[in-house]
Amino acid sequence: MTAPIRQHLIDPEICIRCNTCEETCPINAVTHNEDNYVVDPAICKACLDCISPCPTGAIDNWRIVRQPYSLDEQFEWDELPEEEEGLSLEAAPAGEAEEALEDEASRLLAEAHAGLGGKSKAPASASTPYVNLYTRAEPAIARVAGNFRLTEASAESDIRHIVLDFGSLSFPVLEGQSIGIIPPGEDAKGRPHHVRLYSVASPRDGERPNHNNLSLTVKREVTLADGVRYEGVASSYLCDLKRGEEVKVTGPFGNSFLMPNDPEANIIMVCTGTGSAPFRAMTERRRRRREMRGRLLLFFGARTTGELPYFGPLMTLPDRLIQKELCFSRLTDQPKEYVQDRMHKKGEAVAELLREAKTHLYVCGLKGMESGVTEALQDLCRNAGLDWSSLSTAMREEGRYHVETY
Repeated sequence: MTAPIRQHLIDPEICIRCNTCEETCPINAVTHNEDNYVVDPAICKACLDCISPCPTGAIDNWRIVRQPYSLDEQFEWDELPEEEEGLSLEAAPAGEAEEALEDEASRLLAEAHAGLGGKSKAPASASTPYVNLYTRAEPAIARVAGNFRLTEASAESDIRHIVLDFGSLSFPVLEGQSIGIIPPGEDAKGRPHHVRLYSVASPRDGERPNHNNLSLTVKREVTLADGVRYEGVASSYLCDLKRGEEVKVTGPFGNSFLMPNDPEANIIMVCTGTGSAPFRAMTERRRRRREMRGRLLLFFGARTTGELPYFGPLMTLPDRLIQKELCFSRLTDQPKEYVQDRMHKKGEAVAELLREAKTHLYVCGLKGMESGVTEALQDLCRNAGLDWSSLSTAMREEGRYHVETY
């Protein structure tokens, strides 16, 4: 039996036929006919030289296959074939399996989308994202333009708003995309630290409009074991950065958890903690584009007001822009309330939006929130005469239901 292999393919739907990949490939593995640019599996060595220059990300597509697609098959495609079920690289030669494991960002995103919602399609009206422009081997270099603590000094959680400036280097992102941060140094075994992914917290035109910068929402990860305090490598590195310091960045990543451009789209956002990052980007995009007419509904959970990122700025946003449902689980003399509890209370309003074909639902935060949010959606839909199971399936297939949890 032939062992599965990982084949490099080009997406004909988003390829703009600019010939960059064919010009870049050092071994002439890329060729084309009148319709498509394709990769010859008999020549390609997966050197990845063609990935970064591609302006659309069409070049960065892979399929695990038992038999490679031929050039003739690729020349005839209008779209990429679906991934064949049941195949993995577990039985593949060691070199190929190791190569797959090295794709750290793809692995992390796959884990983020592997929850109860499953990976969804991008919204039909979303812009086409650029992906994988910069890699670990050839990262983008950004400078820290600002590092501000969002949580109160007395709060247990240290959450930062970090602004990265790319100067003259092109680094285009869309709301809902992530970037990779390469922490300097090595781990205890002498290996380079893994890339860590962080959602972009600013809209596509930058933290400061029309400037080549972006922002991140970063929580300093801290664990205690046997009385010893351990801090996360990447999060502590970012939280301790000073203005002017350089940061190595990979990406952008993500082509499905994207904001719809439709001005009439309704957006329901459910998050906890730093899961608010992509929703800050989406909300700010709407605020800047005043012609947007769709409704924004935010369910945002934290322990206290002092530990809720962007609490102050959120309070200044008008109700006509966004309906804010802020939920706190550790307020003095008040019962605990989580996002799923508030969703139950606002069940009629949520169900009303879910009935509309232009409503998009996004869930982002800790993986532990998924089951509670799903149960709330099931209950409020049942009370409104809706079937969440069939509705969620339809919304996912239409690119209107997205879950990204870690």
